[in-house]
Order: sequence, then C-alpha cells, then structure tokens
Amino acid sequence: MKLQFKVQQYQTEAVDAVVDVFTGQPYADGVKYRIDPGKETAPTLLEDAGLRNAEIALAPPQLLENVHRVQRARGLSLSKDLTDPVKKSAAPINLDVEMETGTGKTYVYIKTIMELHKRYGWSKYIVVVPSIAIREGVKKSFDITAGHFQQLYGTKPRTFVYNSSRLHELERFSSDAGVQVMIINTQAFNARGADARRIYGMERKLPNGKTVMEGIDDFGSRRPIDIIAANRPILIIDEPQKIEGEAKKPSKSLEALSDFNALFALRYSATFKEGMQRTKVHRLDAVDAYRNKLVKKIAVRGVTVKHLAGSTAYLYVDGLEIGKGADFPKARVELEVQTAQGIKRQVKRLSQGMNLHDISGGIEAYKGLFIRDVDANRDIIELSNGDTIGAGEVTEDVAEDQKRRIQIREVIRAHLDKERELFAQGIKTLSLFFIDEVAKYRDYDREDTLGEYARVFEEEYDAVLADYLGQLDLDEAAEKYREHVEAIPVRSTHEGYFSIDKKTKQFVDGRIAARGEFAGQSDDVDAYDLILKDKERLLSFEEPVRFIWSHSALREGWDNPNVFVMGMLKKSDNTTTRRQEIGRGLRLSVDQHGERMDNPVTVHDINELTVVTDESYTEFVTALQKEIVESLSARPRKATAEFFAGRAVEHPTTGEKVAITLDQARQLQHWLTVNGFIDYEQHLTDKWNSRAEIDMPPMPAGLDDYHYQVAELIDLLQLDVPQPTDGRKPKKIPFNEANFKKREFQALWGRINHKAVYQVEFDSAELVANCIRVLDTSLNVTVMQYLVESGKQVVGLEVEQLEAGTGFKVFETKVEHSAVSAGSTVKYDLLGEIAEKTQLARRTCAAILTGINPGTFAKFKQNPEQFITEAARLINEQKATVIVEHLTYDPLDHRYESSIFTENQTAQDLSKAGDRLKKSVYEYVVTDSKVERSFVEKLDVSDEVVVYSKLPRGFFIPTPVGDYNPDWAIAFRDDVTNIKHVYFVAETKGSMSTLQLKGVENAKIECARKFFASLNNKAEREGVRYDVVDSYDSLLQLVGV
Repeated sequence: MKLQFKVQQYQTEAVDAVVDVFTGQPYADGVKYRIDPGKETAPTLLEDAGLRNAEIALAPPQLLENVHRVQRARGLSLSKDLTDPVKKSAAPINLDVEMETGTGKTYVYIKTIMELHKRYGWSKYIVVVPSIAIREGVKKSFDITAGHFQQLYGTKPRTFVYNSSRLHELERFSSDAGVQVMIINTQAFNARGADARRIYGMERKLPNGKTVMEGIDDFGSRRPIDIIAANRPILIIDEPQKIEGEAKKPSKSLEALSDFNALFALRYSATFKEGMQRTKVHRLDAVDAYRNKLVKKIAVRGVTVKHLAGSTAYLYVDGLEIGKGADFPKARVELEVQTAQGIKRQVKRLSQGMNLHDISGGIEAYKGLFIRDVDANRDIIELSNGDTIGAGEVTEDVAEDQKRRIQIREVIRAHLDKERELFAQGIKTLSLFFIDEVAKYRDYDREDTLGEYARVFEEEYDAVLADYLGQLDLDEAAEKYREHVEAIPVRSTHEGYFSIDKKTKQFVDGRIAARGEFAGQSDDVDAYDLILKDKERLLSFEEPVRFIWSHSALREGWDNPNVFVMGMLKKSDNTTTRRQEIGRGLRLSVDQHGERMDNPVTVHDINELTVVTDESYTEFVTALQKEIVESLSARPRKATAEFFAGRAVEHPTTGEKVAITLDQARQLQHWLTVNGFIDYEQHLTDKWNSRAEIDMPPMPAGLDDYHYQVAELIDLLQLDVPQPTDGRKPKKIPFNEANFKKREFQALWGRINHKAVYQVEFDSAELVANCIRVLDTSLNVTVMQYLVESGKQVVGLEVEQLEAGTGFKVFETKVEHSAVSAGSTVKYDLLGEIAEKTQLARRTCAAILTGINPGTFAKFKQNPEQFITEAARLINEQKATVIVEHLTYDPLDHRYESSIFTENQTAQDLSKAGDRLKKSVYEYVVTDSKVERSFVEKLDVSDEVVVYSKLPRGFFIPTPVGDYNPDWAIAFRDDVTNIKHVYFVAETKGSMSTLQLKGVENAKIECARKFFASLNNKAEREGVRYDVVDSYDSLLQLVGV
C-alpha cells in the first residue's frame, strides 16, 4: 500500500504565501560559477562547473510591498520592515510559515521548493532539522512524495542527507542542474568533536598558539562549508524553536546558520517562540486547522473519583448503552462480585431496577443499593440512596495498577468501537499506548517476555472482545468484521517500538536528554526507524498489529495517520505537553488505497482521536485548551476600524474585488456596537455567536452586498478554541427498522436514492465575454523594481578587508523600474501557462487574451509572473460561476444501498438528542440548533407526517463545489394515506427574510435543485420536491397540507 497525495487548497495557500513574496523576480535557471576544484585535482575545461541560485533582483521596497499584499490577504499584522528583530540571523530575509501539527508542513515546504524553482529558477536548498530522528522522517517524506511531484512538475527534487564521510555529494549538489536538496541536522554543524565539525574543515594550531580551520585533506584541502555557501542556498528551517535558542540568548546553531550564506530562510513550525518570530507570511494555527477540518477532532475519556455518601461500595461506570429493547438504556458497571475464587471485580450490564446486592453475590457493602435510573442523555446512573455516578467515575480511590487496567480496558473498547465503524470503509484502526519504561511492556526474565502492562492488555483484550462480539448485530457487515478480528491472535495484535540493544537484540529504554531544549525527551533513532519503516505496513489489514506501544519520551518527528485511540499509561510530567502527545494522532486517516479521508461531509465523522487519560475529562480538557491558547500567535481580538479597513471583499455577481474603506470600517464598528454584537472592549458577544436565531439587521455603508464575507471577517476575531468532546458520551443511535420499512418511506427512498453524474455544457462565447470584462476592470499588476547599488574599492585595500567582504564601499543606491527586462530575457508560454492554470483549451484562452484592451494586455510586460497568476485567478472565478449556471445532472441506474442508514454511522452525543422519537427512521436525532430541535419535535407529533429521516452522511449529491448532504427526507400523507409530497429540507440558520447563504452553500443548494429536477424528469410518477426552509411552519406552507 502506498500513501496517495493530492493538491489541497489550504496547502497551496501556504505555498503561495512564500512564492508571492518574490513576485516580479525574473526567472534565472541557475548562475554559472567556478567551483573551487581543490588541490591535487586534474585540470578541467569546465571552469564554470557550478550552478548557484540567482540573487534577489527586487528592491527592498518592492519586497515589502509584496509581503504586505500576502499578509493582508491572510489577515496578518503588517511588517514594518524585513529586518530581523533578533541580533543573530540565519539569513538576510526570514519568512515564517505557521502550520498546525498534522496539516502537512513537510509536504508544504517540499512543494514550495518545487514552485520556487518553477517560478524563479532557484534550485539549491538546505533543509535544517533539530535532530537525527526528525531528519530521517523528513527524508522519508521526500522519498514517498517524489512520484507525486514528478507528476505535478515533470521533475522531482534530488535529496541527500549530509554526511561528513561522503563529501563528494556536495560537488554534485553544486554542479547538477535541477532541484537539489541537502538535509542536515544541527548536530552535523554544531556538535562537539573533530568528526562532527568536519563541515568547517580541520583544526590546525599556528605557531602563535591560535587555532584556524583549514581544508580537509581528503576533500582537496577544501572546507565543506565554503562549497555549500558558494551556492547561495535557500534555507528551510524545520521547527526553528528547537534550533535557535532564546531571543536574549541565541543558540550556537543559529549563529552557525549564517555561515551557509543563504539567499533567504523559510521557517516552518506549529509553535514559534515568543520574541523569536520573524516576518510571518502565513498562519494555520490550531484554531484554523480544527475549524477547517484539516485535523482529527479530539475526544477524551478520563477517570474521576467520586465518593459515595455513607457507603464503601466499589462502582466504576464504564459507559452507557442504548438499544432497541425495553430494558435499554443499560450501564456497563464494574463492581466487586463474590466468586468461588474469592472477591473479583467484574463488568456487568445493569438496567433500571436491578439490585446491586444480589448481583454482587451478597457482598455487604452493596446492601440496600439498587439502580433507580439509567439516563443515557445525561450519561449517568442514579442509585437508590440518591447518589448519581457518571460514565468514567469511580467511587473510591484507585491504586496505580487498577487505574492502568481501567485505562487499558477503555483503550480496547474505544478501539473496537472505532474499528467496527471503519472496517467496512476499508480504514485500518490503530491504537497507541504511551508508557514511561520498557520493562512494563517487556520482561525478559519471563518465558513469555510479557511485562505487567502487556499481560493486563492480553487479559482485558480477550474479555472485552468476547463481550463486544456478543453484542454485535447479526448482519453481513458484522459477520465480516467478526471473522476479521477473530482471525487475529492476541499475541500478534500488539507490538512495541523501542530502542534495541545491539548486543542482546532486546528492547531497552532509549537515552533521554537530562537538560537543554530536549530535557526529558528522547532522540531514539532505533524506534523512529522502526516506526518510519513500518508506516505503510501498519496501515494494511494484512498486518495484524493494531495496538502500538511506545516510549512517552519519544518526541515529535513521527506520526501515523490511522492512530485513532491513545492511552497515556504514565505519570504526568511537564516535559511533554498534552499537545505534543496528541500530535502523534492528529493527521487525517487514509484507507487501504492510501487515499486521505478528508471529504468535508464526513471528515469529522471518520476522523476522531480518542485520548484515554488518568485525569478527569475536565482536568485534561482545561489543561489542553490552556496549552492551545498559549501556543496561538497574536490573533486580532478587537473589532476596531483599523482591523476592517483595507480588507478585500469580492462582489458576489461581478467578481470585482474592493477594499473596505476606513469610513465603511468605522460605520461597521458602530453597527456592531449598537446591535450588541460587541461589548465596550470591542470583543464579540454571545449575541453575535448565536445570530442564527435572530433577524439580522442590514449591514451599513453598502456592505450588505458582501454580508457573508464581512461576517467571516468578523468571525476571525473569535478565538474558537477546539472543545474536545467527552469520549464516553457518543453512542450508536438505534435504527427503527419498522419505520424504515413503511411503504411511504420505501417509496420516498426509491425515488431519491439514485446516484448521478453531472456535466457542464456552456457557451464558450459567454465565458470569453465575461472574462474579458473582468480582466479589463479588475486585473492589476505591479511594475517590477530593481535596486541598483554603485560602489568603489576602498583606498589602501588590505587582505583582511577582502577576506571580510568589506573591500568595496557603496556610494549610491537608486530604484529603477523595468517593463521589458524580464520579457526580453525569459521566454513565457503565456497561452500555455494560463491554459494550465485554468484547465481551459488554448483557443479559449487565446480568445480571451486577444479580446482584452491593449492597455490591459500591456500589463504583461510590466510583470509577466503576476499577470499570469492574476489573470488565471480571475478567469477561474468566472468559470466557476458559469459552471453552476450551466450544470445538468444525469441520474444513474446505480443506486445507494439501504445499508448506508446503518453502516458507517458514527456514535453521537445524546445530550443533544432529546426524547426517543416515534416517526423517525432513527430512534433519536441529534440537533445543532434550537431551530433544528423545534423542527424535529414538530415533525414527530405532526399528523401530516407519516415518516421522516435525517439523511445519513453517506448519502450525498456531487457538485462542482464539493459534495452536498441534504438534511431531511420527509413523507407526508394525504386524505387517502398516500404520499402527497416528498421533500428534502436543507436547514438554514436565521429567518427566511434575512436568509443570506454563503456563496459555496448557495451554489450547492442550486445544484441540488437541478439534481431533484432531473429525478422528476426521469420519473414517470409524481416527483420529489426540494426546498429550503427555516421552520416546520414554513415547510407546511410549501407542502400545502
């Protein structure tokens, strides 16, 4: 199995953030220079054998203007200048790209390398990483993405890891054309010891006692650092906060980076240190990543001690279950039971009215206690003495070994729940245990080599699996899953990833740093090697390992996308944060084909990471959110006029981009104040966050046309920190088979369950005319500027001045504009570039370009690169508009199976579900708003409604702007109990009078209208009606019953 990669918009935006900083830089395919041949080398005719990066041709004012354009587009604070705030600097220009863990930071900087080479010809790069282990992970990423980038760019980067014993690779790095990437860890140029510092040459003591670094004998008496520096490489610094030290005390590594003579440095991290930020050009932090569903959502299963009043009875509520029988809901409760072998703790399923004294076999502590109530909505049981115990709560202090047993059991149960759900979708489920010493997993003094935790795991796995399989439904999908897991021996399903002793070949604890940046953490190369080597194998169903054990000190640098459950079997410490721990499982999962599970409709149904901790749910979540808030970069929080002024919004019909003026920004701030959307400190209020439930007043100063875009700008001020869910609350909602089999619902389902394909047939002349109009009115490019510096050799030149690079003194600088230089030195395939970026035929692109005004076309010479980029963007916007207008659907005979109502359905939090329903296909319906809750309640008691269903996520309509999942299918009766109408209702927030749908949502709804119209055209009987409503009353008006 090979991991698959695809172009994703959020990653493209991160790439563009860097590439667009250099807009106007002319393309230069390497500058030839003569590589130092060293001593005792054969003479060569190729004096200019090297190819180095071309210098930055843009003047500082132009670079700063480009940076500001990038920052404005991303809502970042504008940099005053490009100077480094820290005294020591890796390069003259340092650009920061902030990306949350699990969003593909390494992929982004590899693609940035390829795009910089394509746009500007820069080909020499050095990736700097903080450790050997992370270096290996980065090299693996370059290797597995090589084919993907070969397809995208027609070439791929040539990478090598710097090794002081293979210095000949530096010559190839310097001389070869194409993209050349050297990967180096800081220890290679900052560690102590002669061999580790060979990059600076060899030490030699002079007669006066001074030490100098000279060339290496086996490298032609040359210093490797000089060969590297001559290439003017571009630095990619991965995790700079682990390399650069503190603002007041920069590290030796940071000082050493300047020796690489870099053109500029790109710094990539999820958490930049305070005071060490440089010029930030992109931000995708934890809030952005979660909001845009780019990482897994998080659930937590904690353990809380809650003593009973006046009782010593031991009870641990493992979880609550709902089902179809009258004895549901039930609670899984661990209690003490008198057996023939003595008192044992066992898990029993208890329902309302059960006597705990009888169930325990007569143990005195349970006398008089019975279950008064089992409440699945609130996730609690109530005892006869009035005490309530929630899921995850235990009634007495628990010893360390018992607590770990509970955690291991919870991990296994959470794993099986997730595995059963994902197995039919072809997604392998992995669980990860963190422990603090290998002996707890492997005990080599025992014949079976099982440590304490491994023995507990095998005991609990057998018991939990047998119980779980006993509760499975008797259907085909369940039987396939049963066969799969029963075929895996318990001993084969868990494996450890630890350091390996080279003599005994046994697992051992890896070396853990005692002090410094990595105190308490391990750079365990053996363990990393195993994890990286087995990454793809672990994702396959053919590999029996599903439970992974690893050392908690193993720091970031590895992860596996299919880790869905984590068990923290270790004492709490301060060296590894909760964010670091859960970071190993945040990446979105992949299926058996290596395809990433990122469909926006289902992404967070599939991708949820459950963390099983020995803290309470509240303690863990509070601490995690505190860490997230502390890690966030300075985000604007106040709705000031300055925040809104200058922000670009796009007209919904013409596509023209306009900037919000300062006067409009002030009126908008006033509007927010008088409507109670911000408080006196200019922070957003709860009224703004719940605006879906009120009639929205029109926005001021002509901004109402841009309502949704302005609302999104306002939402940027909301610090919406991810709220992990309580992992015990979600439950699989029972399916009401009787309602599903009703003739009315079967007739409804038979009419709508067609799959379909869409096609777009539009008049090219219409698209051409639209594009010409928009290009003439909205295409703006910047004239390229160059800084010309004139200098003279200083009088009385000394050797030391030459060596120090101070032999010439600048006496004049001036900025010059160029409208022809790039065009005269670089050949642009203008038609080809625009055709590639817009996926239109060359003749269509030619018709557009020949139709625009001569003044518009003349802008190409001012800045060819920006002309191509901007023209392609504007054409794509017009293309998207035309596509939706000219879309037609063709329903297929292939249909959705009825099994989508039961298969792949995720567990849901019943606290938002209300009471059991009578007419629904599902016995409970979870809702997200008061509007939707009211809608469900009225549907269920309405005499006009026969049966209805919240449509499963697996049912969707394909559209050009993403898959669309309608909310409801409802069957109404008429006087003779036949179906009168069938409706889909796309629930919207707010009243119909102020309904303003977001552009993409509106496009999906328009596509849905066309889809259902196509079904009606194909059907010979009365068709399906589709509309958008905001309440049950408005639905009745449309139905007319």
